[in-house]
Amino acid sequence: MVTDIVSIRVRYGETDQMGVVYHGNYAQYLEIGRIEWLRKLGISYKAMEASGIMLPVVHLSLNYKKSACYDDLIEVKTQLKKLPTSRIEFYYELRNQSEEILATAETVLAFIDINKNRPTRCPAYILDKLQDYSL
Repeated sequence: MVTDIVSIRVRYGETDQMGVVYHGNYAQYLEIGRIEWLRKLGISYKAMEASGIMLPVVHLSLNYKKSACYDDLIEVKTQLKKLPTSRIEFYYELRNQSEEILATAETVLAFIDINKNRPTRCPAYILDKLQDYSL
């Protein structure tokens, strides 16, 4: 599987009064994981949008296991679930510096042609880059 791991330091503004990460911020951590996953593959999300393709999230599921806290160093492991079609699916594990699982998640994103505002197939250049990986 195509996997990437990115580290994120929890900032004070991402937490509540108890120093615990607000649940809505986990979606941002997943986005960071996806962007870095694409970058590792040699794909710029910015360039993809400039070429007329956007990737909105159409499904998100999160399972919280343990709280992330202010100043924790979180690792976001992002893994492609299967070869993309008109959708791309990811699985995530978020762990703290003690290797404890904080959350698991899954997202599904749709490839959308910006000009037509309609779903489209995964661009060939992405599929070409995935040929080097066993899925």
